[in-house]
Amino acid sequence: MRTLLPSALIVVALAAGCNTVTLAPGAAQVKISKNAADVAACTAVGNAPSGQNMPDDLRNFAIGLGGNTIFVTRENLNIILDAVIYRCP
Repeated sequence: MRTLLPSALIVVALAAGCNTVTLAPGAAQVKISKNAADVAACTAVGNAPSGQNMPDDLRNFAIGLGGNTIFVTRENLNIILDAVIYRCP
């Protein structure tokens, strides 16, 4: 019984830390790219907040700026640290 309690607490703590993001209308179509050629013909509309690393959060942010492409400028271990939002044709 003693070993079950710490395990149960860990599971509850991890589940509480999960955050589900609801995508804004159109956010599912926002492209995420690491290739500069993908945004060469696009207009920059803003920078993503530094450290905002969840792709769905960034997609919603891009929609709010009128963008449709996220160009990742810095990442670490597949976590997006910095990005620029673009509106592409």
